[in-house]
Amino acid sequence: MAGEFDILARVKTGLGITGDFQDETLQGYIDEVKAFLLDAGVAQEIVDGEASAGAIARGVADLWNYGAGEAAFSPYFLQRAVQLSYKDRGD
Repeated sequence: MAGEFDILARVKTGLGITGDFQDETLQGYIDEVKAFLLDAGVAQEIVDGEASAGAIARGVADLWNYGAGEAAFSPYFLQRAVQLSYKDRGD
């Protein structure tokens, strides 16, 4: 079910990050990516579900850049966001 998995843990695994030193920073990026997906028309249920975990991890990886003004979403992330916006919520 949606929301029953730990997106922070999934993102950290995807990025190869261990420990909790970067958790607050990563959570900020996760929140930003989720807001982007919601604003792009992805349903809340999809954003909070496992179907979006890979896209969220990719989006965080895209933003994981310390150069000011250098962060940008990859073409893959943007394509996946479009796919998720059309995904059936199971209603």
